[in-house]
Amino acid sequence: MRYFIELAYNGNAYHGWQNQPNAISVQEVLEKALSTVLRNPISVVAAGRTDAGVHASQMYVHFDVEVLFDEKQLVFKLNSFLPSDIVIKSIFKVKDDAHARFDALSRQYLYRVSLAKNVFNTDFSYLINNELDLDKMNEACKILFSYKNFQCFSKSKTDVKTYNCDIKFANWSVFADELHFVIQADRFLRNMVRAIVGTMIEIGSGKLEVEDLHTIIQSKDRGEAGFSVPAKGLFLTKIDYPESIKLKS
Repeated sequence: MRYFIELAYNGNAYHGWQNQPNAISVQEVLEKALSTVLRNPISVVAAGRTDAGVHASQMYVHFDVEVLFDEKQLVFKLNSFLPSDIVIKSIFKVKDDAHARFDALSRQYLYRVSLAKNVFNTDFSYLINNELDLDKMNEACKILFSYKNFQCFSKSKTDVKTYNCDIKFANWSVFADELHFVIQADRFLRNMVRAIVGTMIEIGSGKLEVEDLHTIIQSKDRGEAGFSVPAKGLFLTKIDYPESIKLKS
């Protein structure tokens, strides 16, 4: 039997989502909790990987088990067992061939830029003192829709078959004393969102022109793009799946 778990986590204490040989990961903590509560060795497959320090307000994983259990009771038991920076939102049964990674239709990320020092969001946003031109940054967002290959925003040492991504939405908006960048695509490359944000901050601060983004993307060279913003301001916020993966109750 295959199940999906919807969870959220504060990534500050973890070396990313994926299991690491010499560092603590969200995956490791979740698998240990599942294995302990269900009294079976459990491994999970996630919708994607988040880097060290990146957060998720919505992540999905799938796991297989032959033990019968009550989904709501398991949510309660896991949340009692897990540390306070990981929370299980729901568990539901899916078709046996449903896949948390390959069946995902899109992923959405939020990046938070703080425009004023705030002791209550220091760990969850990137403080910047420069005045940014939001109109120019949103003009740059429109350019992203003209391209598919985003190698210029990818970490150079990454094992992928293609650098193509279908960006469906990208926008900057003002939220209180913060700027929020929201981007949605079918898939993302390693470090892609943080590199896009850093490049757009350089556009917004006048270090780059909006039209420079064409040259940067066409170069397929990470060295041509802007800096990578810190991980702490990045959140995986939404993953969409077809309704057909769920089992009808």
